[in-house]
Amino acid sequence: MKIPGLLVALLLAIPAMAQPADKTEALKAPQMTGQYVESRDGDIYPVCIANGQVDLVGRDAVLAWHVDRGTWGNVNLDGLSIVAVVRASNTLGDPYSSPLPARAKLLVDQNANLKQRAALVNFVQEQAGQLLTNVIGVEAVPIQFSLGQQRGTVTLRAGAQLLLTTQALNVDMLPESEVASFPPLASHLTHSIPAMSTESVYSGSGLGINWNESGRRGSFVGTFAL
Repeated sequence: MKIPGLLVALLLAIPAMAQPADKTEALKAPQMTGQYVESRDGDIYPVCIANGQVDLVGRDAVLAWHVDRGTWGNVNLDGLSIVAVVRASNTLGDPYSSPLPARAKLLVDQNANLKQRAALVNFVQEQAGQLLTNVIGVEAVPIQFSLGQQRGTVTLRAGAQLLLTTQALNVDMLPESEVASFPPLASHLTHSIPAMSTESVYSGSGLGINWNESGRRGSFVGTFAL
């Protein structure tokens, strides 16, 4: 279900809603915890391959959050998910070129009410910064974000337009400098590991991009808390 233009403007105009009132509040337990997955159209591992792809691929990405429990701006978001599809100007993570300007489309959980959708949009804009400043559309869709039994295994579905499945890479024996060429795109991650996109499909509208690929070493799977 597409969200009307007026509502989109309203969602994106909401100011940051979750600043701590004082230092005492900031020291309390995290107000939000959940799961995170990210996938790009370029490899993040190993370093030699990832660096060789700079300026060729790596401009498109999917960032997804699932809130296990918590509130944002006094709005309860327990069990809700949101996905951002990003089209950047250059390879994401390249320290020598800016990904901006970037455009993004947001897919919000259709189980969320209007306040929750607005809070989810504001939340992810805070986590991904300027990558999600220029949002070209917000669409409410059914979202499935499920963790597999094996580490690094995630299945993400967003309506009929997006499917992402991941599995962990076997990088435990490598030095940290060889694990990933680029860091994750989101802030406040408490843990993340590089993963393989065993299947990555996007067929949405608005960004002028679609893809269908597999076997890409371009994902991160992690957790967040803030």
